[in-house]
Amino acid sequence: MAQEVNLNDLSQALGEDAFLIDVREDWEFRDGHVPAAIHMPLSSVPENLTDLPKDKKIWVICQSGGRSMTAANYLEAQGFDAVSVAGGTGGWITSGKDVSMGEDI
Repeated sequence: MAQEVNLNDLSQALGEDAFLIDVREDWEFRDGHVPAAIHMPLSSVPENLTDLPKDKKIWVICQSGGRSMTAANYLEAQGFDAVSVAGGTGGWITSGKDVSMGEDI
């Protein structure tokens, strides 16, 4: 089972060039996401494994933590080092951290 990390862990990791994927649906991502997030809807993760790094930790975020844990567990089972961000994008936004809108990444 993948490890669950908190928003402060993610914030610190982003300062160290973390690889972050957002597994929410298109409309959710457009409505606001962590600036460094790469959009990869949960249903598309299996077909995009070759786009993910095997040599660094993959941080996975969704809206609140459920879908990100599903994706992180799947990635772990495929041999990736993945963690799920508890609180998700909803928590990120509520905490007042920077948010990007639209499809910039």
